[in-house]
Amino acid sequence: MVYNETHKFVAVVNKNLEIGKALNAIAHSCAGLVGIAPEGIKEKMSFIDFEDKDGLLHKSISGLSLIVLRGKNNEIKGLRQNFIDNHVLFTDFTETMTKDTYKEQLDKTKQTSNEDMNYFCITAFGEKEILDPLTRKFSLWH
Repeated sequence: MVYNETHKFVAVVNKNLEIGKALNAIAHSCAGLVGIAPEGIKEKMSFIDFEDKDGLLHKSISGLSLIVLRGKNNEIKGLRQNFIDNHVLFTDFTETMTKDTYKEQLDKTKQTSNEDMNYFCITAFGEKEILDPLTRKFSLWH
């Protein structure tokens, strides 16, 4: 694993979400992002093991920044399109992906147009020089 300073993770959360739903959306989106990353990209994600004083390992934590921002639903939709246009690796998590079983979630998502989609979170990984201009208008989530 080679540590790099050229890449980062970024998550943009819907500012109207309560904290529990926001954390759930971030977790799902980040897990999905790592899941779709090709091996060459995973290496750039800089996952490392941290060893504590007792010799215990705290495995597979990225040494890179994960910035969490917030935005409105329509801003997240626009950012999603910008990620597509700029070939950025990303995943998103929507309201249709909550409640019921995963089969019902798939059906709800299939029946919802992008115009009507309520985005909970979008997470991306990429080069800072590409991500920074795309996410500059968003404020830190708190």
